Amino acid sequence: MPYEPPTHTVERSLRATTGARIVAGVDEVGRGAWAGPVTVCAAVTGLRRPPVGLTDSKLITPKRRAELAPQLERWVTAFALGDASPQEIDDLGMTAALRLAAVRALEGLPVRPDAVILDGKHDYLGQPWKVRTVIKGDQSCVAVAAASVIAKVRRDEMMAELGADSGEYAAFDFGANAGYPSPVHRAALEEWGPTPHHRLSWSYLDALPRWQHLKKVRFSAEAAALESGGQLGFDF
Repeated sequence: MPYEPPTHTVERSLRATTGARIVAGVDEVGRGAWAGPVTVCAAVTGLRRPPVGLTDSKLITPKRRAELAPQLERWVTAFALGDASPQEIDDLGMTAALRLAAVRALEGLPVRPDAVILDGKHDYLGQPWKVRTVIKGDQSCVAVAAASVIAKVRRDEMMAELGADSGEYAAFDFGANAGYPSPVHRAALEEWGPTPHHRLSWSYLDALPRWQHLKKVRFSAEAAALESGGQLGFDF
């Protein structure tokens, strides 16, 4: 199924209406996983024509993503990645963890962006960043699409290395599922229990009676307020 290629329309609008000179596209991967970090990429692309085939990483085959990501890393003006660990996700909640990872990515850029295009409808960044949220921005905005591909490939590579056949977590098959739910992943959890790379506040533990005692409950009032705000209503 063909997809319309992403454009610089939003970036041009931000430049025209806010005077922004440096605009970063931001996207995340790993939000719905049971294991591994949530990873955010911030990418600055300018207004140049992107590599052929660029779109939302979820619409590209793994083989094509792996080919495209190195091209994008050379093509973008700048990019940086930020992670929030499973422990930070458990302690802070996903909304605050996303912000932490995004700030790490943005602050990792060589120049601070004047404005940020954030994929989705919820601004989890907030002040002092000047944010424009765009639903399906990873399909429609060049910088966000580039960020989505780079983040996806980098995190997948990290999870594959963690789940290498010769390693202690091989049974979890992280190379195939990247820490997301899968039959093999669930079976390994039932047998071996969660690893130090699992999120212990996630409700998948409710279905694992043998390991329910490990479930972590957050007590942070700030985290509870952010989650109850309905910004991220997931049930894993």
